[in-house]
Amino acid sequence: MEGKFEGDMGSHNHNPCVEIAMEIHKVETPPKRSSLQKISNRLKETFFPDDPLRQFKGQSTKQKWILAFQYIFPILQWGPHYNLNLLKSDVVSGLTIASLAIPQGISYAKLANLPPIVGLYSSFVPPLVYAVLGSSRDLAVGPVSIASLLMGSMLRQEVSPTLDPILYLQLAFTSTFFAGLFQASLGFLRLGFIIDFLSKATLIGFMAGAAIIVSLQQLKALLGITHFTKEMGLVPVMSSVFHNTKEWSWQTILMGFCFLVFLLVTRHISIKKPKLFWVSAGAPLLSVVVSTLFVFVFKAQHHGISVIGKLEQGLNPPSWNMLHFHGSHIGLVLKTGVITGIISLTEGIAVGRTFAALKNYQVDGNKEMIAIGAMNVVGSTTSCYITTGAFSRSAVNHNAGAKTAVSNIIMAVTVMVTLLFLMPLFQYTPNLVLGAIIVTAVVGLIDLPAAYQIWKVDKFDFVVMLSAFFGVIFISVQEGLALAVGISIFKMVLQMTRPKTVVLGNIPGTDIFRNKHQYKDAVTVPGFLILSIQAPISFANSNYLNERILRWIQDYEEEETKSHSDLRFVILDLAAVSAIDANGVMFFQELRRVLEKKGVELVLVNPVGEVMEKLQKADGTHELLQPNNLYLTVGEAVSSLFSSMKVVSC
Repeated sequence: MEGKFEGDMGSHNHNPCVEIAMEIHKVETPPKRSSLQKISNRLKETFFPDDPLRQFKGQSTKQKWILAFQYIFPILQWGPHYNLNLLKSDVVSGLTIASLAIPQGISYAKLANLPPIVGLYSSFVPPLVYAVLGSSRDLAVGPVSIASLLMGSMLRQEVSPTLDPILYLQLAFTSTFFAGLFQASLGFLRLGFIIDFLSKATLIGFMAGAAIIVSLQQLKALLGITHFTKEMGLVPVMSSVFHNTKEWSWQTILMGFCFLVFLLVTRHISIKKPKLFWVSAGAPLLSVVVSTLFVFVFKAQHHGISVIGKLEQGLNPPSWNMLHFHGSHIGLVLKTGVITGIISLTEGIAVGRTFAALKNYQVDGNKEMIAIGAMNVVGSTTSCYITTGAFSRSAVNHNAGAKTAVSNIIMAVTVMVTLLFLMPLFQYTPNLVLGAIIVTAVVGLIDLPAAYQIWKVDKFDFVVMLSAFFGVIFISVQEGLALAVGISIFKMVLQMTRPKTVVLGNIPGTDIFRNKHQYKDAVTVPGFLILSIQAPISFANSNYLNERILRWIQDYEEEETKSHSDLRFVILDLAAVSAIDANGVMFFQELRRVLEKKGVELVLVNPVGEVMEKLQKADGTHELLQPNNLYLTVGEAVSSLFSSMKVVSC
């Protein structure tokens, strides 16, 4: 029968005279390409996988200019079609996220050890820039907890925000500038794949650890402690809490506990019933208003309740003259800018893509990098610190019915009105309510279902996640992140240097060959060792592959005495080998020589274009790619070679 092996080829006592009928297909040589064409194609696939110039093909010069401006400024794409119905939805969502952004902005600025007013500045200018350059309809931008924590912890290592607040502020703005420059450069140079080194497991562990650290830091405000540690680890924070029990204020604890419970309950309600999103969205602002009125009416600031104090009124002052590009702290701001830039960029793009998928539209990753980078560069010159798309605000924006990025503009206008006219109202806002707001916001970063899913799917990824989690908690935020990234890279290197090779067997009654470990009914063909290499072959793994294949051969030879079957052919299925280098070519040549001494033939199956091309160039004597050693499928190789075997019993 054509396409099947007649008889039980897996039986070692089987009469080897088997009739096999199968059409043998020739392995085609890939079309010749110049070196320039190869380099051009490789660069295109590396930096332009989305083919952004495709939309310009066949267009007039005028239309090309229009498309170019629309590509750079997405607002020009949807702006001409904007109408009153869209505006109504965006106004509702914009006002809703503003009610969340104002208290969060103040809270997150304190988390970064910055004046609270800077948090509001950062909720005004960046959203306006993103509305013009961003491609997401749902992303609500502003300060976020993790980037604020990172910036605060890294800058405070060298400069005290209390002893030298001006220098600290200058370093924060400069770090934001470098973060934005780095982010925009990734977009312009189309190097977004760099952020892919932060795996899902790394981010889940890092976010959970950072959420706990952020929450522990709020114990200062929630307990009323004055002398609190400046370190971020679990041990020093808890030590500081219990060594300063005399500073605990029962008034602060009672009031803080009440607002924390209120915020957590409203969050739970919105999670259980998404239509009630406005409950959790308005709860932080309501808490600020109620707590501020309580302090003002009862003069609680004189009874152990610490308050924000007087805030400056007015719009963002320019800060370009505060950027420092020289001096002893340049290394610190560069490091802080790159790390906070990567984290905030990863969070922003992930959030944007999440909601884009829900509404079935595309978000351009490179354009998002440019937009987020540009708003941070502009923000650094207008008294803003690092900003990105926040999940909590974006979720509220999405649930409130946002249609376009105009919701960010509405939010920014609301913040502007607050800066101009409402700042005196925050003078009596207690710090404890800001701490409660932060704790409620970061609780959502602890994703237990995702952690359990990682445990079920990949134990090594779970180790990576735990490394990030415990590293952040017990060492520091940046060291914990670096540890997790390092382990992830080690895993990737391990996969490259120790590629998987499996033994294939024949599925009885077919010409299909599959992994014998996975398919228990797959049987060995007498005289054949069929292996599948499932990774590119390079200098990093060629020696390992050579040793591993020789071990497979030794294992086969040890079983020969039991099976009475001499090894005649080693077949390598190369379908999964996508690339090869000079060491890989030498691997095949050396393996062929070793097998030749053993009286065994090396057979190659289905080498892909690049592999085939390089083997042809290296095979000057045509010993490696002879017609009887090169086949399209494993089934055809076994069929042809099995029929040509000279067996005495025939």
